[in-house]
Amino acid sequence: MAREQELDLVEIAAKAVPPVCKIIDYNKFLYDQKKKKKELKAKASKVVVKEIRFGPNTDEHDYAFKKNHAVKFLSEGAKLKAYVFFKGRSILFKEKGEILLLKLATELEEYGVVEQMPKLEGKRMIMFIAPKKKK
Repeated sequence: MAREQELDLVEIAAKAVPPVCKIIDYNKFLYDQKKKKKELKAKASKVVVKEIRFGPNTDEHDYAFKKNHAVKFLSEGAKLKAYVFFKGRSILFKEKGEILLLKLATELEEYGVVEQMPKLEGKRMIMFIAPKKKK
């Protein structure tokens, strides 16, 4: 039957009794599969990570300015990496840095979810915030 229709006989389930076969144009089948893979790849979202840097003694105006940037990044759907950079002897103010990051987290609650709480890594105290899913 496949030769009469000038198509290919493709075995679908070999272990079934009797074996299941289908008459299709195999090249078209491969083309459709490739097309579906490409569509799925195009729909997959790429994760963008934006960074915001603070100092342990960041002033209120600078903090507000950077917080507005953070709101913009999260509303665009990017992840946020906020960190306090301790330079020289400013490492003595670890508590100030942690308070600053926790304050940022509470103010950004409606835009994002804290993925990782503030953690000291070398001279940086890092915190990750992921955007909330849009409905």
